[in-house]
Amino acid sequence: MSLLYATEPPLPRSAAGIYNPWLIVAMIALAPFMEVLDTTIANVALTHIAGSLAVSPEESTWVLTSYLVSNSIILPITGWLAAVLGRKPLFLVCIALFTASSVLCAFSTSLTMLIVARVLQGLGGGGLQPITQSMFADTFPIEKRAQVFAVYGVVIIVAPATGPILGGWLTDHLSWHWVFLINLPVGLIAFTLIAIFVDEPVQLVRERAARLAAKLQFDWFGLFLVAAGFGALQIFLDKYSLDDGFGSSFIRTLFVVWTVSLVTLGVWEWGHPQPVVNVRMFKYRNFSVSCIIMFVIGFILLSTTQLLPQLTQTLLGYSSETSGFALALGGLATIGLMPIAGIVTGRFVSAKVLLIGGLVETGIALILQSHLAPDASFYTISFDRVLQVIALPFLFIPISALSYVGVPPARNGDASAIINQVRNIGGSIGISFVTTMLAYRTQFHDSRLADAITPYVSLHGQTLPQIAAAVQHQAAFMSYLDLFHILGLMALLVWPVILLLGSPVKAGRAKPAAKGVSYEA
Repeated sequence: MSLLYATEPPLPRSAAGIYNPWLIVAMIALAPFMEVLDTTIANVALTHIAGSLAVSPEESTWVLTSYLVSNSIILPITGWLAAVLGRKPLFLVCIALFTASSVLCAFSTSLTMLIVARVLQGLGGGGLQPITQSMFADTFPIEKRAQVFAVYGVVIIVAPATGPILGGWLTDHLSWHWVFLINLPVGLIAFTLIAIFVDEPVQLVRERAARLAAKLQFDWFGLFLVAAGFGALQIFLDKYSLDDGFGSSFIRTLFVVWTVSLVTLGVWEWGHPQPVVNVRMFKYRNFSVSCIIMFVIGFILLSTTQLLPQLTQTLLGYSSETSGFALALGGLATIGLMPIAGIVTGRFVSAKVLLIGGLVETGIALILQSHLAPDASFYTISFDRVLQVIALPFLFIPISALSYVGVPPARNGDASAIINQVRNIGGSIGISFVTTMLAYRTQFHDSRLADAITPYVSLHGQTLPQIAAAVQHQAAFMSYLDLFHILGLMALLVWPVILLLGSPVKAGRAKPAAKGVSYEA
């Protein structure tokens, strides 16, 4: 295969056309990397944004919430939008909207303006991940999907870890505006390359024309349920710990809204002939089981990515930049192992064996980190992070490949949209969970440590404020260790679900498929 052109005929739904598929993969991956990076890069700049726009720290959190809400609304309906508007045109529109709204964010002069820009940015960014994954799945045959998903794994796993480092450096050395302006050159390059080189296959064009000719039925009620359900869920998760949990009428209202909306959505979309969210994808066993595992991966990955910088900055005195570098070694290890995981998955080692081994290793690493000492060095923390994430390539690549087993090629877009939404929801729930539990466990340990202080305890002449500060510091540190332990147990306990996955049928061993499902149990 030449560097520019392919030497083999492309698959019917391939996005590469006449070009080298691996070259197209590199071009396509630019856009989702930019978007995933943006989900964490703005976190470290919130304090600077609040000061610059003269708002409180609590108000500034809407900069994050607004993006996540619009992102969660557009993401699950991306499969339907791509089928109606065209996959490549939708991809280009998403890149253009994301890039333009990033510039608008950078030049915002008020919190309202910034929130509106972030909503637009979320709408543009929400479609990038599922379209990318569906393009990857359609461009490569089943036996090569593990290798191409290694590239996608770098995007999903490395970008969130890189965000705090880059965001901290830009904020400290330039200004918070550059957290958003950095998307401009990347967006322009990605738009230009995709517009020139990425192909819209004839088969997709014909399918789109047939859909439009067959009297398109727009599912307005389903779209309303998606907006109400996922929007309320994201605000609920983001504001739960800030608004006193279920003690707040606002939180209770959000809980009712998202619960009723999502349950109704599932029932409504199952029977709709042209659903905006194809929930009938869950009838494919591999896909359903993969969603459960992907939820857990998102939960653990994003919650630990949130915990470690908080721990190092609030209790160990690291700057945002130094804290980011504590994650960097783990990111480098992940990048190095992604190609290896792509090669061995399914070829030398069963995907299910890799998944079980990856979850067990991640669980053990997190439990080991729950024994971290308060005076741990930078290198100890960096090494612990490596142990945490070293198995992620052997989790993400196998589950990404197995999730499409049995799914008809025409449904790859729907599958990509749903499984990316599941991973994002898992991450949001994970972050909300650890944020809430940190407060609860800190209160618990604070009370227990305070009870242990008696007239018989030698405090070497320390003053009461010094004692109180020491107790609070120790209580907070112990709460972080508790959460590492809980996350480790979660990883260790979920592995039996993997046994429900079917394996891809190898060439020459194909069996008659039952009900359109092409896997063997």
